[in-house]
Amino acid sequence: MLSGLSREFVEDFRKIYASRDMIKVASYLHDEVEWTISGPAEYLGFCGRYRGKAAVVDLWVNRIPAVFRTFRFEAESVVVDGNHIAMLHRQSVRRTIDGRVANYRVANFMEFEGGKLIKNLSLLDTFDAVEQLLGHRIQVGNCSSESSEHADVVAV
Repeated sequence: MLSGLSREFVEDFRKIYASRDMIKVASYLHDEVEWTISGPAEYLGFCGRYRGKAAVVDLWVNRIPAVFRTFRFEAESVVVDGNHIAMLHRQSVRRTIDGRVANYRVANFMEFEGGKLIKNLSLLDTFDAVEQLLGHRIQVGNCSSESSEHADVVAV
């Protein structure tokens, strides 16, 4: 029994994941996979938690494309620790309703069991992505980014 994921396995998975080909990605999914995308569901309607292979496939095939389509997904960093992978990518998307483009980073923290992906946590730079897709800055509280009074305030 292997104590962790092989370099070959990780590289094959990373390439397939980056291709955004759900048929190929689905072959790596555990039947009981838990997939979480952290972000504001009011702007990015696909954010949330999905359980089971069918729900994750539906997420990729229907829910995400209803908001935007990815046209570039480039790896910046991949770290492997036993059966866990952490990946940082730069993603470029085009909003479905009007073609507006956004570029942002996404980090994935994945756990594999028996060679299948059992858990994924995706952290998107959603604040940046939403501002790009909306085409304007998001007002946070009473702060204005143009105001020198609040120049040192950061929205989290």
